[in-house]
Amino acid sequence: MNKPAGSEGREAVRRKGSLWRTVRAVGGSFFGVRKARDLERDASELNPLHVVIVGVVAAALFVIALVVLVNWVIASGVAT
Repeated sequence: MNKPAGSEGREAVRRKGSLWRTVRAVGGSFFGVRKARDLERDASELNPLHVVIVGVVAAALFVIALVVLVNWVIASGVAT
């Protein structure tokens, strides 16, 4: 039978994946070093909401690190 509309989304949010696995999955995706079988496993076991949250936090940390690095290089006088 057909599932009610939206039930797949609710089932996905109820998935229990560890925080460490989510961080590893997002980190591997950032650098492009993911195996196909890991991608399939993560897609079926990780909570998509957690993946989005970890991805946004990781992207924000990356941008902050770049800003700090650029400010440090400019302040050190190497870039002049």
